[in-house]
Amino acid sequence: MVRTAVLIPAFNEERTIAKVVLKAQKYVDHVIVCDDGSKDMTGEIARCLGAEVIRHDHNQGYGAALSALFARVRQLGVEIAVTLDGDDQHDPAYISDMIRPIVFNEADVVVGTRFKGRTTSRVPVMRKAAILSINRLTLAASGKKFSDTQSGMRAYRTKILPTILPTETGMGASTEILVRASDAGLRVKEVGIPISYAGAKSTHNPIVQGLDVVGATLKHLSIKSPLKFYGVPSIFFLANGIFFGIWAVDSYIATRKLIVNLTVISLASAIMGLILGTTAVILYSVRSIVREQVQQSVELRTGT
Repeated sequence: MVRTAVLIPAFNEERTIAKVVLKAQKYVDHVIVCDDGSKDMTGEIARCLGAEVIRHDHNQGYGAALSALFARVRQLGVEIAVTLDGDDQHDPAYISDMIRPIVFNEADVVVGTRFKGRTTSRVPVMRKAAILSINRLTLAASGKKFSDTQSGMRAYRTKILPTILPTETGMGASTEILVRASDAGLRVKEVGIPISYAGAKSTHNPIVQGLDVVGATLKHLSIKSPLKFYGVPSIFFLANGIFFGIWAVDSYIATRKLIVNLTVISLASAIMGLILGTTAVILYSVRSIVREQVQQSVELRTGT
């Protein structure tokens, strides 16, 4: 019998947390809620209904809540963990669909996507556009295509949790986990899961959330591929600087007057190109050194 748990990061979800906990308890062995500094009765309600509650004294962010939940579920010896948002957008009745690929050893991570399979949810246009944009950034960072990188309903084989433990404390953890899973060669599968927006009201600023996710994804992309991320723009700026520099020199030779605009553009482009190029080389060198040290450490531990 496979032991399972539902992990619920929650912040000011007193309106919906009772429904989420009660429905989840029907399908798993444990329900754990991380009350991430809520100012309302979220934690108290979950605890009264029999859920285990991890309490943060102040709001630390979605990624920090996930990290706390991952650490706790591994202590319980649970084999599969399913994450749900505390706003009742996901139906726990689909937990069996989520864990099935892991039970049958077809996946290590399962993402419940609102854009595939039998999902019938109507995703708001602006939300869909934002998710698709983040999907493309995640593709660039991970090299793998995902249809819903922002889904909060996911299933994990608990033994791989240390490999994907997020360092991002905010919403950027959602994409970081997928990037880490891809880098580690873990099997990630998507399952179509409906999502409900009826009565849903986010407790976070959507603009701040979006910037957090985009910033975190760009950071991981820059670290993973510094030559591409910084080197390509560097070449563009250097070429731009050379072009406007030649133009400025030709104009000066012809008129004996210095065209300030052309000169400024040339110098600014050249400086920016040099800065980006230097950054690319430094990050690539540091990344190579770190990779070699990690490899040596692994060899020493394994005796190879």
